[in-house]
Amino acid sequence: MGSAVRTETMSSRDHWRNTVLAGLANYIDAGSIVSGSVALALWKEQYHLSDSFIGLIGAFSANAISAGVGALIGGRLCDLFGRKRIYQFDMLFYAFGMMFLIFAAAPWMIITGFLLVGLAVGADIPASWSLIAEQAPDDARGAHSGVAQILWYLGPVAVLVAGYFLKPFGIDGVRWLFIHLAILALALTFLRSRMKESERWVETVSETGGKVPGWADVLTGRHIAAVLYLVVMYGMWNLWAGYNGFFTPYLIEQNHLPEWAATVVPAGYFFIGMLSIWFIFMKLSDRVNQRRLFAISAVLHVIGMALLALLGFTLPVVIVHIVIMGVAGGFGAQSFFQLWSAELFPTAIRSTAQGLAFAIVRIGLGIWSLAVPSLAANNFTELAWILTGFLVISGVVGVIWAPRNEGKSLEQLAAERAGAA
Repeated sequence: MGSAVRTETMSSRDHWRNTVLAGLANYIDAGSIVSGSVALALWKEQYHLSDSFIGLIGAFSANAISAGVGALIGGRLCDLFGRKRIYQFDMLFYAFGMMFLIFAAAPWMIITGFLLVGLAVGADIPASWSLIAEQAPDDARGAHSGVAQILWYLGPVAVLVAGYFLKPFGIDGVRWLFIHLAILALALTFLRSRMKESERWVETVSETGGKVPGWADVLTGRHIAAVLYLVVMYGMWNLWAGYNGFFTPYLIEQNHLPEWAATVVPAGYFFIGMLSIWFIFMKLSDRVNQRRLFAISAVLHVIGMALLALLGFTLPVVIVHIVIMGVAGGFGAQSFFQLWSAELFPTAIRSTAQGLAFAIVRIGLGIWSLAVPSLAANNFTELAWILTGFLVISGVVGVIWAPRNEGKSLEQLAAERAGAA
């Protein structure tokens, strides 16, 4: 049916504009996580927070459990009512949650703010990723997914650089990080109102007479197998990424590294990741063997994390670590998770399945985040080896069962999977 027709109804400029507007959900997601990490040490000092409470913030933040719950709910609503419909409400909800962080005057406001923000970004992710995949040309789905990933990495870079200049002003300065995210969310609400609904979703609903498959259709053998594959491949990697994104500035301070390192080290990782996405993932993912590309990334991830486990959390080792991890991360698990989680499911249940996989991953990260501060404080070497093990599992599972989807339309992929079932 009309894959070729669909791509002709929109100009290339429209494709990229819609990808950027949808992909800004990634900027807001990552910006929320890293803004929290910048504020973490200040909040700890101001409110005398324990390691357990810091773990609680990490567990229920936009980084973890609340985002998972939001994705589970939002993903289902996307398939029921359309991708665009979610856009009309979730960013307003996000801005409301940000108010608690902007005006946080007590620990409960921090928890409440991250809980609401997480629900909003979680709901936005399956809507955004589905829309990007469904509107992208069939031979450029990886490139369009890469744009969203660049925006995910840009969020931390912008926040960390701004945070470096704002941190001397204390928590009042850091509040501006949350303010800029709230303003962006409100602007996105307006800009996204002009976007068109996914034609693939409209066609699918029309063909089924408005009847949307239920959870029983999602929880079939082949779809559950795909969800489990994505959860293990991405989830194991995300346990490392959650530690890296939320706790790295905190660990740099706890290990008495130079103050500038709290900004330069994580910002350097994300900046290198952006270059890797642009020059490797976006250029190659639609043209080469995706399994091989993923395998190279997985090996680099294990090497990079094992360095910290073997040599310790010292500045020279941390710098080499973030260079390796930044290059590997650009064309690794997260980029392929966004791409494959759209490709492995038919349009009628795409967002529901994506939301389910994302929810399991983020909720798992939330549970893990409860333990990270204590592990890091008591025995960092043990934590580093555990994270290395997670990356090994992600790499092995990812390589063995990696799909070969490059260059195929979403309809062709759905037909192939239905025929193989």
